[in-house]
Amino acid sequence: MREAKTTRRYADKLVGLTRRNDTPVWVLAHVEVQGDPQSDFAERMFTYNYKIRDAYQVPVASLAVLADTKRSFRPNSYRTALWDCRVQFDFPMVKLLDYTTPERWAELEASDNVFALVVMAQIRAKVTNDAETLKRWKFRLMRLMYERGYERTLIEELFRLIDWMIRLPEELEAEFRQELYAYEEQFQMPYVTTVERAGIEKGKTLGMQQGEATILMRQFARKFGTDSAETYRPRIESAEPEQLEAWSERILSADSPETIFH
Repeated sequence: MREAKTTRRYADKLVGLTRRNDTPVWVLAHVEVQGDPQSDFAERMFTYNYKIRDAYQVPVASLAVLADTKRSFRPNSYRTALWDCRVQFDFPMVKLLDYTTPERWAELEASDNVFALVVMAQIRAKVTNDAETLKRWKFRLMRLMYERGYERTLIEELFRLIDWMIRLPEELEAEFRQELYAYEEQFQMPYVTTVERAGIEKGKTLGMQQGEATILMRQFARKFGTDSAETYRPRIESAEPEQLEAWSERILSADSPETIFH
């Protein structure tokens, strides 16, 4: 909202739900995933809730998923008051760290909800310090996908997500992929393996990044000169495609190189 005094706010996920019967009533479910402890998180949940409600004029359910590793960080309400005017906002909260207990972890492993694997990957990435142990967990999660008989496209999507969550040192990553190659061969798959497809996707992303960087360098040289473009080359060539796209738009109205990268 242009007239808002606060900065721009982004909701992680805003989903409209419809009832199974013909009742013309609908609600909005706002899911906020928080990866790090923040002192103002409860207030931010309240802000999201009332702004979403104000925009759509329907009930809003705000749900918090806490993915951090600080056990004491458990915000589930926001309160404020001035004289006899009070605001009380309570919201449901799930702490992923609670699922590290044997009982709760068993619930995740037994669940047929595909998102349970994502939760397991996130938890292990957060709480496991030993790289060898993390590699074994990464392989175990991949094996669960095959054992549950997921479709190929779903396995590929889950692999990309888990691969992004669970980062391994280069040597261990190579070992993990070799083990996964051997495991996939047992299924005699007549197509490119999961890790090969992941490599192809990574290559596409890299090609996109290089193309965006080249275009921005040309724009930079034309507007501010070749010497100025060379000064900023390292920053441009190491940026992600989304960032390069934003800079390419800013350069059209920029008065100086500094205004592009603010």
